[in-house]
Amino acid sequence: MRYLSKLKPSTLRGKTCLLRVDFNIENPDESYRLQASLPTLHYLARSRAKIVILAHRGRPKNDLASRRNASLRITLPFLRKNFGNRVQFFNDSNFAALRRRINAAKPNAIILLENLRFFEGEETNDQAFAKSLASLGNLYVNDAFSVCHRKNASVVHLPRYLPSFAGLLLGKELAVLGKFLKTNSRSLIIILGGAKASDKIGVMKHFLRRARTILLGGVPANTFLKAKGFDIENSHFEPKMISTARRLLRNPRIVLPVDFIAHGGRLLDIGPRTAKLFRSEIRKGKTIFWNGPMGLFENKKFRGGSEAIARAIVGSPGFSIAGGGETTQLIIQLKLERRFGFLSAGGGAMLEYLSGKELPGIKALQ
Repeated sequence: MRYLSKLKPSTLRGKTCLLRVDFNIENPDESYRLQASLPTLHYLARSRAKIVILAHRGRPKNDLASRRNASLRITLPFLRKNFGNRVQFFNDSNFAALRRRINAAKPNAIILLENLRFFEGEETNDQAFAKSLASLGNLYVNDAFSVCHRKNASVVHLPRYLPSFAGLLLGKELAVLGKFLKTNSRSLIIILGGAKASDKIGVMKHFLRRARTILLGGVPANTFLKAKGFDIENSHFEPKMISTARRLLRNPRIVLPVDFIAHGGRLLDIGPRTAKLFRSEIRKGKTIFWNGPMGLFENKKFRGGSEAIARAIVGSPGFSIAGGGETTQLIIQLKLERRFGFLSAGGGAMLEYLSGKELPGIKALQ
């Protein structure tokens, strides 16, 4: 794989770079993903390259209201705050007109292309659409680890038609998570929560023999408790994962909550005794990985467990990695982001990568 960081800036001058980034945000206040794109954008701008930003946002339907709500125009204030009026927005499907604008642009100009999911060929991984995108530039840079598990045209086919590189953020993700994948230590602590058990099973299986403990909260904990015969009343769980959970529960390294904060017959957070139990395990870790809140953290009444986990991790001596939109959102709300060793922007891609799966977006760059 080739990395943007290894390119001499002089080789980029005047070239047009198609830069795939993650701008999949609900509102501009979610600046983490936007901020994460800045190092690569600055690197390309300083190298006097023309930049065409490629990104998607949401799951737009084919109607005007849906497209208006999913427009990438919402990111323009952020980009112009950091790069001034050289940032242009192109919301037309006429790529011939876009090529003319690129040709007329000055070095270090930035053109933001409208939501890729407005184009029919993106999600269908259409080669013709990828070729149309490729006609706009001289090189391609993928800096969106979060989409590398998706077989989309801008992720899988586009790199085949241009010299292609991993951006600064993607390179860092692969370096940190690649090293974590090779961790073979009984001082490894895995903490998993969130709204699904199914997307965590791969990580559990991959690390079960190597981790000291795997601590479960949220829906994963509910599912495993149900498999164990515990009455979770009306709490959310994944019925299809019960048999898998029963098999995994034979391993004593999986640690389940021992008390809860409940409301309306639902387990909505881990309780204080569980928080204390999890804290004691976290202190023993030399490497700590966290994905998924412990409960319904959006409601302050049920965020105590997740906050306790975050503070326990930053208070421990171990190297910490956290990822997933909700997890990073909570960490940033608590102003603890600088105290974590690494915050991954990956989400689903991160979980698949840490399950040992080959990601199509990474394979396309190799």
